Amino acid sequence: MSVMEQPVAMSAPAARRSRQARVVWGDRVVTVGGDAPVRVQSMTNTDTVDAIGTAIQVKELARAGSEMVRITVNTPEAAAAVPYIREQLDRMGENVPLVGDFHYNGHRLLTEYPDCAKALSKYRINPGNVGKGDKRDRQFGQMIEAAVRYDKAVRIGVNWGSLDQELLASLMDENSRRAAPWDARQVMYEALITSAIDSAKRAEEMGLDGNQIILSCKVSGVQDLIAVYRALSQRCDYALHLGLTEAGMGTKGIVASTAALSVLMQEGIGDTIRVSLTPMPGEARTQEVVVASEILQSLGLRMFVPSVTACPGCGRTTSTTFQELAKQIDDFLRLQMPVWRGRYPGVEKMKVAVMGCIVNGPGESKHADIGISLPGTGEAPAAPVFIDGEKAMTLRGEGIAQEFQQVVESYIARRFGGADAA
Repeated sequence: MSVMEQPVAMSAPAARRSRQARVVWGDRVVTVGGDAPVRVQSMTNTDTVDAIGTAIQVKELARAGSEMVRITVNTPEAAAAVPYIREQLDRMGENVPLVGDFHYNGHRLLTEYPDCAKALSKYRINPGNVGKGDKRDRQFGQMIEAAVRYDKAVRIGVNWGSLDQELLASLMDENSRRAAPWDARQVMYEALITSAIDSAKRAEEMGLDGNQIILSCKVSGVQDLIAVYRALSQRCDYALHLGLTEAGMGTKGIVASTAALSVLMQEGIGDTIRVSLTPMPGEARTQEVVVASEILQSLGLRMFVPSVTACPGCGRTTSTTFQELAKQIDDFLRLQMPVWRGRYPGVEKMKVAVMGCIVNGPGESKHADIGISLPGTGEAPAAPVFIDGEKAMTLRGEGIAQEFQQVVESYIARRFGGADAA
């Protein structure tokens, strides 16, 4: 008998507190921060000089769900190629905003290649790599001047692998004079945050609208990232970009990124995210977009594709049919989404269940919009299909997978197609 006096409170991410920025290309406006959705960002790994190859990868990332794509702009040749990349994307009907990633010579490239500066929608500036001494302020100022001139958003992205060493040394000296000195890691945290906020304030003093500024302080340790962003969000209201830098390869990178980003976003911290995965050999670059989208969808912050519930399998499910069918349906849904987004509004919220035996199969299938419960070991060779909580049919024979996919397609057209389904 229950002794509960109050209903269990539903958990939901805290409200975000950042101001809103705009990243624009043509008639495409991607709002960042404020009450806008948390945005997915990615980065190419092509040679930017290869304008065609880079444009193709940008399109692949955008079609996978990336709402901004960053490209390396590191040489005069790369800067000269940027307008042609933008032109190729426009010809392909892909208006995803491009972000230019600048280090060391960004001041010169943005000044000497104005067509590059115009073709980009946002500049990423690393305060640790804009120069030293007197050159630092002057070269940083040249990049901000370009952003103001062409009305571009700027991400001031600090990274602990390229931290401003003069600032770090100054903070170390200051720390040594404390009655109770901080440990070295705390000083490093302070250097990251100070570099980001002070650079943003300088940019505003130079005329850049604060609503066009996004900050990031990237590190590669999960607990370090959480600590830094908690402090950063308390000390400023700029929009924040989250990412665990150099997260790693495969499951290590996926798990580490998910652990860090999920904690922060549950606390209402973070306005754009990138999952910085090292691709496995032969793996598509789009995997980082898929993971970022899955994180947001798992937290209930965004919906990108219909979700597929599938059991892990056990001794009752000696057949691999349910595994193969679950993958087939998941791949099918993802492949179709670029077309379905416009044709079937709301389809991304659909839930599909592909279950392997009678224990949880019928129940999970009833909870889904459409589900199938495949026969387990010793069960009758029949697969009941449930639609909107009711048993609709039973599939039998060798063609269950193909028949169920057809059932899913018909259901989507009927439920989400509106007039098109008539």
